[in-house]
Amino acid sequence: MKAIVIQEFGNPDQLALREIPQPRPKPGDVLVRVRAFGVNRAETYMRRGLWGEVARVSGIECVGEIVEDPSGQYQPGQKVAAVMGGMGRTINGSYAEYSCPPITNVFPLDTDLSWTELAAIPESYATAWSCLHDNLHLQPGNIVFIRGGTSALGQAAINIAAAIDDVTVLASTRNPQRRSLLESLGCDEVLIEQSGLSEILRNQYPHGIDNVMDIVGNTTLLDSLKMVKKGGYVCNAGFLGGGKPFAFDPLTDMLCSINLNFFASFMLGTADFPLSDIPMQTIVDRVSSGIYQAGPVKIFNFEDTVRAHALMESNLVPGKLVIRGTCTDKQPTA
Repeated sequence: MKAIVIQEFGNPDQLALREIPQPRPKPGDVLVRVRAFGVNRAETYMRRGLWGEVARVSGIECVGEIVEDPSGQYQPGQKVAAVMGGMGRTINGSYAEYSCPPITNVFPLDTDLSWTELAAIPESYATAWSCLHDNLHLQPGNIVFIRGGTSALGQAAINIAAAIDDVTVLASTRNPQRRSLLESLGCDEVLIEQSGLSEILRNQYPHGIDNVMDIVGNTTLLDSLKMVKKGGYVCNAGFLGGGKPFAFDPLTDMLCSINLNFFASFMLGTADFPLSDIPMQTIVDRVSSGIYQAGPVKIFNFEDTVRAHALMESNLVPGKLVIRGTCTDKQPTA
């Protein structure tokens, strides 16, 4: 089968199109024909070797159809999305014609969305849903701040939060020209990302806000902790600003009686974070009906995966980049 393989750790041109053996599903796995997949920041870290030894074939998510399921739970031709479960890290991932994710990391889906439209959804929306509902305990009437709103994960979080009754959604961007994009997704107010942003926000909300989903990460987390009120939540959900460690002293850096937690999508599909907690079919239906605006910002052919990685690392295009599989984008026939 065709696959995009990491030759050596390094720049995007280390990704090469190769012929490798087609995988076979072991007990507990399913064989999926990959129709399309989203490109994620995590895959650029894997390609560069920042996460240590990883599988030669990257890709932490895909959409496609079941080819074989040894357990009999899924039937050949059934439409699915697969996320995480070691894909791209400990097992070959979705940058290929076929992939074998664990059955615990597969969502069955029923939709008329095209493969490329569908591929913009799974990882970003599964992560955003988990952060907002499980980590931040978002409730009607809350004020939530999405720090790093123009990322694919940030846009998914804005969509989900804005659809909840009486939730006020704030978001940040480094680029003032992207203000209208975030407002179109349902953001009530856009703040320009800068040092000491908590002071600006506290001037507007003196008692603090309810929740912060910080996707920028280590460079902004201490500032985010100053934004929430007593009993509020801060979820560290990404590292757009880089992963360099920083000093943290709870005595001086954290207000009393606030809650700090972390979520990483590699937990999806584990015993504590089952996919059954995420209503992916409902999410897909809301995309189909226009409640969520989740279309890919740019679509590449399989052979252009190198260009997709380079564009992601340029930070010039906000939103989800999607790769077509080696087959047609049309839906499978019954």
